[in-house]
Amino acid sequence: MGVTSALVLYAVIWWMVFLMVIPVRLKTQGDLGEVEPGTHAGSPQVHNLKKKAWITCGIAFVIWAIVAGIIISGWITLDDLSFFDRALEPL
Repeated sequence: MGVTSALVLYAVIWWMVFLMVIPVRLKTQGDLGEVEPGTHAGSPQVHNLKKKAWITCGIAFVIWAIVAGIIISGWITLDDLSFFDRALEPL
């Protein structure tokens, strides 16, 4: 795996984890009973995005290290993921 591939893999994993972490402990305006005029009651009042971004970095790094280790070691190859041996056929 090259450097660019590793960075792209980390970025994809980071965004997937971030989108899962965002709703955790989210306090909306409706929950707090302080709905601003012109906004939706489901709009976040307390979101803690900086803290969630740091948590995401740690979780994503652990997942990335596991996935990168599997890819580099060759434990799972393209042949293992090829259903009906179609991945290796030319178009």
